[in-house]
Amino acid sequence: MAVKIGIVGMNGIGNNHAACYKEDDLAEVVAVCDVVKERADASAERFGVKAYYSVKDMIEGEQDLKIVDITTGGIDNGSWHFEPAMEAIGYGKHVLVEKPLCHDVREARDLVAFAEKQRVYLGCNLNHYFTSPAEKAKQYMDSGDVGELVYCLAKMGFNGGEMNYALANSPKIKGHPYFHMRAFLTHPFSVMRHFCGEITHIQTFSDRPGFRRSAGDVMVSINSIHVKFANGGVGYLLSQRGDTVYGLGGWWSLEVAGSRGTFCIENCVEKVSFWKATKGIAPISVQPEPEVTHFGTNDFNRTFHNRLHAFLEDVENKVAFEQLRASGRDALAVLEYVHAVQESYERGGEVVRPHPLPPLHGDPHFMM
Repeated sequence: MAVKIGIVGMNGIGNNHAACYKEDDLAEVVAVCDVVKERADASAERFGVKAYYSVKDMIEGEQDLKIVDITTGGIDNGSWHFEPAMEAIGYGKHVLVEKPLCHDVREARDLVAFAEKQRVYLGCNLNHYFTSPAEKAKQYMDSGDVGELVYCLAKMGFNGGEMNYALANSPKIKGHPYFHMRAFLTHPFSVMRHFCGEITHIQTFSDRPGFRRSAGDVMVSINSIHVKFANGGVGYLLSQRGDTVYGLGGWWSLEVAGSRGTFCIENCVEKVSFWKATKGIAPISVQPEPEVTHFGTNDFNRTFHNRLHAFLEDVENKVAFEQLRASGRDALAVLEYVHAVQESYERGGEVVRPHPLPPLHGDPHFMM
C-alpha cells in the first residue's frame, strides 16, 4: 500500500522529490506546502495534489498523511529545516529532511532528541551512498575482503576555476563564510562514516583563493581535512567549491584501503575498482590488476530515487529505529563533524574532537 506523503518547500529540490515519488509504487504525494503561495500552487497543479501554505494546515487537512518530507532551504541550505521538522514530529509524523539536517548543530541535537521522544522515524537525504557502486563496495567490506581499515581518501567538490568564477548574490550564500562547509561537507562525511565508522579527531587547513578575496567573497571554499576513525584508521577529505578543475576520479571519488584489499569508487555512480592484497606483491614495481565493475550510468540524479525509496521501505517495514538507513542520528553525526571542521579552522588548524552522539537506548520490540 502506498505511503501518503506531504512535501514542505516547493523550490527546486522539493519538485525533484515529488517527481521521484511519482515513479515509486510505495509513494503517494497527497499535498505540497510552501509559505510562498505561488510556489505551492504551481507544484500542486504540476503534480495534481492540494496546496497548503503552512505545515499545520497541511497536516490537519490530510488526516492520512504518514510522512512529511522537508525540502526547505535557507541560509547555508539548512536554516529553514528545524521549525517545520519539529512541527511535523510534534504531530507524530515520520519526517525526512534534506541535508544538512539543520543549519545549527544545537538545533540538530534537539531535533534528534525530539524524534526519539515522539517515537517517530527521522531520516535525512544523505543520498550519496545509495548507489550500486556503494553496495558493491560494502560487500567487499562485509565479506572481509578489505580487512582492517588502514586509510580512507575522499575527494568531492565542483569543477570550476578562476575563469568560471562569479560572486554569488543569493542571500543564503553571500556573506556566509561557512556555506560550503555546512551545505556540502555533510555528503562526503556521511560516505566516509558509512564505510569507515565514527570519526574521533578532526583537523582542517581551510582557505579561499585570491580571486575570491579580490571579489570580497568570504566563503572558506577550500578544505583539506584530516581525520582519525574510532577503529584506528586514518582519513583525508579534500573538497573545494569550483576553485579549480578536478582531475583523476572526477568530482567524486572514494578510496578505502584495508589490510586485505583496497576499493575505489569513481564519480559516485559510475564504477568501483577493487585491488586484492595477495602474497608476493612487490612493494613498488607491481600493481595487481583490479576487479573493475562498471554500472553503465553516470546519472547521479538516480541517487534521489534510491534514497527516498529506502526511507519508504524502512517506514513501511517498521524497522528498529537504530536500523533506519541515513537516520537523523547519522545526519547529526556528520553535522557534528562539520561543526568540528569549522572549530578547527577558527583555531588555526588545531585538532578538534567532535561532540559525542547521544547514547543509543535500543528498541525493546527488537532487542528480545
